[in-house]
Amino acid sequence: MAGNKNLADDPYERLANAIILQAVSDYRIALKKIKAHPKNKEAISEALEIERFFRSGWYSQLTSVDGEYLIKRLQDEVRQSESIRGKKNKSDRR
Repeated sequence: MAGNKNLADDPYERLANAIILQAVSDYRIALKKIKAHPKNKEAISEALEIERFFRSGWYSQLTSVDGEYLIKRLQDEVRQSESIRGKKNKSDRR
């Protein structure tokens, strides 16, 4: 049954997933910093660098997930989480 090996058990697959997950985490952090401080040059630079990674050939070697799709989803997620948090804080004050 060696041919039925789970891809998650493949160390290269795990490494690829870890690289992408770290980039996703770093991108979320950069977007949140930009949301809080829109002129934060360091956060903007970080976000742009990670976007370049998501659009790179290396990224497409690591995964079949479309980089543009991932960028949009993460931007939407951060935008929605901030608006949800704001709504919760307003309802907590009542």
